[in-house]
Amino acid sequence: MKTCLAIIGVIAIATAAQAAPRDEAKIRALLATWAKAYASKDAAAVMRMYALGRELVAYDLAAPLQYRGYEAYKKDYQDYFDAYAGPLVVEERDVHVATDGNLGYAFGLERVAGVLKVGGKTDGWSRFTTLFRRIHGHWYAIHDHISVPADLSTGKAALDLKP
Repeated sequence: MKTCLAIIGVIAIATAAQAAPRDEAKIRALLATWAKAYASKDAAAVMRMYALGRELVAYDLAAPLQYRGYEAYKKDYQDYFDAYAGPLVVEERDVHVATDGNLGYAFGLERVAGVLKVGGKTDGWSRFTTLFRRIHGHWYAIHDHISVPADLSTGKAALDLKP
């Protein structure tokens, strides 16, 4: 019996080790699809990566302190996209992805550039961390955290930093 349980344990570990690269690839594909939707300012397509309901919590650059739930975060995206004329430029660097069972994460650096409808251009780098959960066999983002460093001597965001 002990030998049988040991063999089952080894099989489970091997299966999990084989699944991790596939799961990581699925999350990378979600991020790539998100970036295309973001660049084209398609809020509905952007939101396909996120879990429905109140489980989703996001910490975005703009106020409020947090967005709780799918609908609140979708509105945040739509309001943001509505402020820009034309498509956005999205670039990601140093993206790390990992999974462990039904949880996964991605983090890295992200550049967004565009032209505001009120005039002026934006072009800056931020940091992102996204947590994923496998729900009914599919990966969905359940938490986003977007931030920029701050100059603690002035209390202002350091928006001119580049990798």
